[in-house]
Amino acid sequence: MIENTILVRVNEIKQITQQVKEFSLIPIDEFNLPTFSGGSHINTYVSAENEIICRPFSLVHHSLIDNTYKIAIHLSSESKGGSKYWHERIKVGDRLGISYPKNHFPLSSRAKHHVFYAAGIGITPFLSMMKELKSKNKSFELHYTSATKSSSAFHDFLNEYYKEETTFYFTKELNSSRIKVETLLDHSIGTHVYFCGPNRFISQFNESAYAFGYPKSSVHIEVFTPQLLANSRPFEVRLANGTTKQVPVDKSLLDVLLDEGLKVPYSCRVGRCGTCEVNVIDGQIEHHDFLLDEDQRKSNKMILTCVSRAKSNQIILEI
Repeated sequence: MIENTILVRVNEIKQITQQVKEFSLIPIDEFNLPTFSGGSHINTYVSAENEIICRPFSLVHHSLIDNTYKIAIHLSSESKGGSKYWHERIKVGDRLGISYPKNHFPLSSRAKHHVFYAAGIGITPFLSMMKELKSKNKSFELHYTSATKSSSAFHDFLNEYYKEETTFYFTKELNSSRIKVETLLDHSIGTHVYFCGPNRFISQFNESAYAFGYPKSSVHIEVFTPQLLANSRPFEVRLANGTTKQVPVDKSLLDVLLDEGLKVPYSCRVGRCGTCEVNVIDGQIEHHDFLLDEDQRKSNKMILTCVSRAKSNQIILEI
């Protein structure tokens, strides 16, 4: 399912680090690109051979300069087409479709202080968020970890414009330092924390924040890829009308429901927004989302179909 798209052209490509490139996108015609809020992303649609590669990327600059969107893409060693295609095949002048900006990772209007925790390419959504906060004279700080200074995307930019607000952590430098979850204990009441980076990093800080007593409403995460499930197994889903379908290991429950022609709402596809939540009539759930709390998980009454699976051989859904 491809949403309404804007046709754009790659206007400029910059090498930010050895593994990160920044792509500037401008509209094909005289279309004015929509404005967006800090933390927004776009979906990109690239034609590659016989398929359309869809990938979400954060918009890295808050203001629309010269009617341009900018995204930064890290070349993943595990890429099966997304970042690899962008880095190796996309060139200046290429055309592609993009979605209108979406924001599943907005700044909280209730926060007295904003604290951003970024690992690697997880810095990207925070660039627009910090720009927005700076323009409003709001209080914030950034904790940013990467392997080395040279692999730290936008290091010089951050050092120039946000030096007072930023703490860098380099894990493979001579004088290495590691970001610790205990840093969460340093923040005052009313602080909201935001996490973005590899799923393991997000899970560690997300769980620690709750363990340290942060209210759920004060913890925000940005995830672009679902967790890799090494021990997934197939299961059967039964619908309310009696129809049964097999969910193979390489397919999500959401995709199976969509293939069946059901109009299941969805958005993020990574277990974060809750749009694809469906009520469960019977069965045990293996939860892999970042949204439900412990009581909701134990109830086995709901499932986020984009990432979670059945623990039992069959689940029955109220759909």
